[in-house]
Amino acid sequence: MKALWTAIALIATPALAEEPLSGWASYATDKSYDALVADTKDAIKANGLIVVTQAGPTKAAASRGITIPGNRVIGAFNNDYAVRVLETSVNAMIEAPIRFYVTENEDGTATLSYKTPSFVFAPYVSEGGAPLREIAEELDGKFQAVAETAVK
Repeated sequence: MKALWTAIALIATPALAEEPLSGWASYATDKSYDALVADTKDAIKANGLIVVTQAGPTKAAASRGITIPGNRVIGAFNNDYAVRVLETSVNAMIEAPIRFYVTENEDGTATLSYKTPSFVFAPYVSEGGAPLREIAEELDGKFQAVAETAVK
């Protein structure tokens, strides 16, 4: 019986690994990593947000002679949202900018993922109340629009 459960666990493990994380949105694309990074930045601007931060280990690893798949975190926000969030919860601003995550897949395509703003700000709703929840929901729509524009 133990062997049966072990076999079931081994078969089920890959399927579980492919499930999206709780609170995340993920968009697989046929685009290359470089194209999706560029399109994500353009979509952020087109949807009224600003690219605030960018970070990724890919180029630094390459300069050390190490090849890793493309990996870029792009932080997006704007001053209007910053002021509005601060009016509800000073602590919630630690989460800004909210990040998009572009990853290169083994087959050369790329995936765009992000934690939804409602998920990111959820721990602060007890402090920020309904106004913070409304801002997060508004940002959910913005982030979805960015993602849908970027992956077209």
